[in-house]
Amino acid sequence: MSELNLFQSDAAEHRLRQSPLANRMRPRTLEEFTGQDHIIGPGRLLRRAIEADRLSSLILYGPPGTGKTTLASVIARTSRSHFATLNAVMAGVAALRGELAQAEERFDHHRQRTTLFVDEVHRWNKAQQDALLPHVENGSIIFIGATTENPFFEVIKPLVSRSRVFQLRPLRDRDVECLLDRALQDREHGYGHLDVRLDTEARDHLVRMANGDARSALNALELAVITTTPNAQKGIRIDLATAEESIQRRAVLYDKEGDAHYDAISAFIKSLRGSDPDASLYWGAKMIYAGEDPAFLFRRMAILASEDVGLADPQAIAVVDSCWNTYTRIGLPEGMFSLAQAILYLATAPKSNSTLGIFEALKAVESEAESEVPTHLKDGSRDARAFGHGQGYLYPHAFESHWTQQRYLPQGLEGKVFYEPGRLGYEGGIRNGVLRRREEQLAAEEEWSPFGGEHVTHSPPEPHRENWLERAGQASSASLGRLRDEICTRAQFRRHERILVMHADSGLLLWESCRQVPEGGVWGLVSPDRLAALRNIAHNLDELDRPRLCSHLNDIQGEVHFECIVGLDPFTDYGSSQHLLEHIHAYLAENARLVMGQRLPRAGQRIHELVNLPDLPEVQATLQRVEEALWTENPNPRMGWEREMLERLVDRTGYAGEIEVQYSQDDRYLDRQRVQSWFAQDSALGSRLLREGVAQEEMRRIRQTFERELGNRTVKWRQATAFMTLQPVPDWKGGIG
Repeated sequence: MSELNLFQSDAAEHRLRQSPLANRMRPRTLEEFTGQDHIIGPGRLLRRAIEADRLSSLILYGPPGTGKTTLASVIARTSRSHFATLNAVMAGVAALRGELAQAEERFDHHRQRTTLFVDEVHRWNKAQQDALLPHVENGSIIFIGATTENPFFEVIKPLVSRSRVFQLRPLRDRDVECLLDRALQDREHGYGHLDVRLDTEARDHLVRMANGDARSALNALELAVITTTPNAQKGIRIDLATAEESIQRRAVLYDKEGDAHYDAISAFIKSLRGSDPDASLYWGAKMIYAGEDPAFLFRRMAILASEDVGLADPQAIAVVDSCWNTYTRIGLPEGMFSLAQAILYLATAPKSNSTLGIFEALKAVESEAESEVPTHLKDGSRDARAFGHGQGYLYPHAFESHWTQQRYLPQGLEGKVFYEPGRLGYEGGIRNGVLRRREEQLAAEEEWSPFGGEHVTHSPPEPHRENWLERAGQASSASLGRLRDEICTRAQFRRHERILVMHADSGLLLWESCRQVPEGGVWGLVSPDRLAALRNIAHNLDELDRPRLCSHLNDIQGEVHFECIVGLDPFTDYGSSQHLLEHIHAYLAENARLVMGQRLPRAGQRIHELVNLPDLPEVQATLQRVEEALWTENPNPRMGWEREMLERLVDRTGYAGEIEVQYSQDDRYLDRQRVQSWFAQDSALGSRLLREGVAQEEMRRIRQTFERELGNRTVKWRQATAFMTLQPVPDWKGGIG
């Protein structure tokens, strides 16, 4: 028996040495595992469970090459349970039943559990997946499934409900670089025993073309090494040309029948509807690059031309039809011009949904019924609760201008510009509108960034918390545009002035300042994580017209003194704001002025003012008292500013001038889900109302009234802003203490 084990061990080692580089370089431990810090980083739930060998059933979901199988192999090396592996592509019912029978025997006779890893579990049909349920229920097996398809579509619901779902993301570029370097240095499993030199340009190309897929990068490296003839010194040099031959086409995750297809076309349509030409070109190009039939895009655009553009531009459907016919006659690649023309026309056309009147007529004929509007770029009809798909999408027609800010481009491409409108004819007429929408969109995205993002894990339902106070203080893109115009009007820029924009992360004041001081110069104080997005937009300006971006006043080069300093919400807490204003004195030119707008959320809208509860007067009073208390107790210093605090701050830091508080109203769309969340038992407001003695039946009536009056409607939302027009006090002797 020992000789047989030795023979099997030698055979396994031989197979490993002969296997592809990507398989040989699989990490053996969590410490060697690269990437996916959001689920297995230090202190994360999954890492703690693996290290403590206390795993429950789980499903690993993500694109190819992100480490699903590798993570399972790491678990196999650390678990004290018996570890068994099946591949759903090759294993049928007989193999599954055999593993389950052995698992039951181990559990009954030795009290040992079995961890069963099923790779590509989505390949199994419902009956095969059903066979796992009793064994997961009685605890004889711990199920680990790996899938590239959305488990909420492809795995049966009972199995998903008994498992934790972890979503793996494409690897970051630096993670892929790390894996390439490790392969070059590893003497046992990689090429550390060879003299391989990978040029920097070649490494960058492999990383870029791998697109977050570790297997793709390692396979390309392996092909480059084995096909390159060593030089006289037996060294192997991989230059850019060799790397380009080894990996010639960037991999794009796309399946014409799967999630990526539905998500991409959903994003494409919503980007067109949202009047974002850059995102529309991006999603259209992604589908074409992945092999989608352009006729499919034309069909969807023909629908949109009537549904979302309609009579606002009656020529839209004619343009799409003409471009479609032209494409049909000439084909690819020249037909791409016709496709692009149709996309850009629809994305930049004025929007009207008046054709939806036909459905209102049908509804009246048949019966009144609510029709749900998709609420995010991804198709969220089947997994909104798990990954957040579909939540938060704002329907552009619900707003006065038929447009509102929301992200259409994917993360990492914020501010990326694919379309630059010309200055003549139709494009000349839309140029300023496109540019200003783009700037307001980026600014409003900065407003909402702490609250967005897709859920990357899913667990069985548990209480949630929401940040309704912080959300209540945010502004819509239209409101941001008004704030920008108000500040710039008060600043009275002169064309030759030097302007400093404080807290310029949103870019809102930055680009307007560049337009208004063409002979001067603009500097912006920007946090490090926003530099990339702002530089993407700045790249479209002539080099001499671009603003100088820095993260600290001390980074400003040269003896620069500013005639005007502007900012929107430049202040955080009182102490740091005082330090900033004192420090700015050294950068002011003679007769300099500061013009800033600081929003005062505590003086803004209250939800108890939106709906009357005539049958519950005592409850209405309690709601008002509780809401005011929550605003007072809110720990976020940005939410607590009041006019008196600003007056003290200005006086103590050596400035004088006018502070005017302005109240305005902007359209705010409230979907029914958000209104419901206000009064959830585990929300800040709902739990406080219950503690204050509001009965469950009264809570139900409050929620129903608010849903009926506000749900899926646009309301006027009050906002208070303190506008400050200041100048430094002459001969001020203060300073940073």
